[in-house]
Amino acid sequence: MLLSPLDQEHFADIRDGVRRLCAEFPGPYWRELDARREYPTAFIKALTAAGYLSVLIPEDYGGSGLGLGAAAAILETIQAEGCNGAACHAQMYTMGTILRHGSDEQKRHYLPGIASGELRLQAFGVTEPTSGTDTTALRTTAVRDGDSYVVNGQKIWTSRAEHSDLMLLLARTTPRNQVAKKTDGLSTFIVDMREVLGKSLTIRPIRTMMNHATTEVFFDNMRIPAQNLLGEEGKGFRYILSGMNAERVLIAAECVGDAKWFTRRSVAYANDRKVFDRPIGANQGVAFPIAKAYANMRAAELMVHEAARLYEAGKPNGAEANMAKMLAADASFEAANVCIQTHGGFGFAEEYDIERKFRETRLYQVAPISTNLILAFLAEHVLGLPRSY
Repeated sequence: MLLSPLDQEHFADIRDGVRRLCAEFPGPYWRELDARREYPTAFIKALTAAGYLSVLIPEDYGGSGLGLGAAAAILETIQAEGCNGAACHAQMYTMGTILRHGSDEQKRHYLPGIASGELRLQAFGVTEPTSGTDTTALRTTAVRDGDSYVVNGQKIWTSRAEHSDLMLLLARTTPRNQVAKKTDGLSTFIVDMREVLGKSLTIRPIRTMMNHATTEVFFDNMRIPAQNLLGEEGKGFRYILSGMNAERVLIAAECVGDAKWFTRRSVAYANDRKVFDRPIGANQGVAFPIAKAYANMRAAELMVHEAARLYEAGKPNGAEANMAKMLAADASFEAANVCIQTHGGFGFAEEYDIERKFRETRLYQVAPISTNLILAFLAEHVLGLPRSY
């Protein structure tokens, strides 16, 4: 088993428990789901029952009350064991928005059910077909009408909407041409999809190269009770940002886990596979890329821990969260390429799980934010270079 020093320093007991749980869901389980494009319901139920998905929810509401570092350790270990945390990670990264900006009544109403698994919070409605990562240009509107908001518009890449009861939704409540700053006038809502699905809410699955359960959703005069507004009207962009930073840290942790899985597989195969009467790992052309991928994973791992530390301390971590996501995504993709190259033709065979994991980790070069936008953010906001967009 490939471990880093941080595995034993940070939440070793939690990591051991997650490994034992993941052992019950080996490669054949994931390959079968992948072939049928099915959601890993049994796996998610097991994680929920074990309390891993409620780790960020305070104990008063039925959770563990731990920090982002614990959540990162859970998701990293899931990936490192060959499973796929993308089916459940939204429940963790949406917690930051609700915990920091939800009212006491909203927390009492939703969090106990989420912690027990009675309610599923896996849908995050932000991205739209026309705006992409330019979030302030979104066109979905929420107009106040008495005790409700009426929502019209659509979202895309809203993953797990078919497997969620609740959605965290960002919509424009004040037209863009009527606000001083384009980040103003956006509001965040908790949507109970059970009440509107098939009526004013339509979900359309999108088939992708990996089994990611993603969808586009359409709102047609969908009513949301005004009490489901999170925080103050018009301040939702700021609320969502805290969730986005948590999302980037957690997905970065998943990428670190992927990199560990790929490198472990590369090392094992390079030691066992013999060509010309010696292990292929004796060749520097095989060994050096594996070693370099490991070094890059370790560097990314340290940035993930720094970004999580700052988040838990309530300090700004936008730069660190973005760097962690970029470095970890690069490290996992590098380790994936090395793993395929090490295995040769066998790297493309389904039974080795490498091609499946390769497809899954490739996503994070693009989502939840592309590498180019991270570089643009760092150039402008950290280095003080002129804005490029």
